[in-house]
Amino acid sequence: MALAAEKKIPIGLELFSVRDALTKDLMGTVTAVAKMGYEVVEFYAPYFDWIPQQAKDVRKLLDNLGVRCNSTHNDFRSFTAEGLRKAIELNQIIGSKNIIMATAGIVDGIAGWKALGDRMTKVSETLKPLGMATGFHNHQTEWAGAVGQRPMDVLAANTPKEFTLQLDVGTVIEAGADPVAWIHANPGRIRSIHCKDWGGPDRDYRVLFGEGDSPWAKIFEAAENVGGVEYYLIEQEGSRFPELETAERCLATWKKMRA
Repeated sequence: MALAAEKKIPIGLELFSVRDALTKDLMGTVTAVAKMGYEVVEFYAPYFDWIPQQAKDVRKLLDNLGVRCNSTHNDFRSFTAEGLRKAIELNQIIGSKNIIMATAGIVDGIAGWKALGDRMTKVSETLKPLGMATGFHNHQTEWAGAVGQRPMDVLAANTPKEFTLQLDVGTVIEAGADPVAWIHANPGRIRSIHCKDWGGPDRDYRVLFGEGDSPWAKIFEAAENVGGVEYYLIEQEGSRFPELETAERCLATWKKMRA
């Protein structure tokens, strides 16, 4: 893993991990996360309710802290015609170039996934002239079926190469799929990875990063040599520790793992 570590891929935090703290004090929480040593943050759906001035205030804070926002995690509102215009404006203000779909909701079979691919291709075409891109964040349900016929396979096959396949590792492991094989099957498209671990049915997602069943060394090697990863994002749905302590402990493990 020395080769991967030498590439110094930035480590960030999906801010859903500290959602309660963020709701109470957005600026203070982002500041605390930056002081821990996180280099990147990813805002999730509530950012869509900001007004432009609030986004400008957040951008000023990020610049002062030396932290970047490379992407946002979006619900369906950001992909309507009107919503996309607002998402573009807010993302441009905060410096994010990637408007990622967080979930597809209910999709009706293979035809539905092909239709989603067509829809997201149009979004990609809208964003490309702006120097921006879109993508999809997987969950468990997208891995059902035979390899080549799974929803994620269908979505990948029906979107352009600039469409990011944002990999949520824990959900892949829970579904019994192989994240390393997925990375190798989609070279250059795994530009960001949510480093969420899975600890089996007894411990589920409440394990800290590095305590679960994910083969992190193999994932990092594949992501950096084949997948085209540009940044990693720690994500926690919760743990036995308070939110901010959880984020700090995960970052400490990351640093040890990457040393």
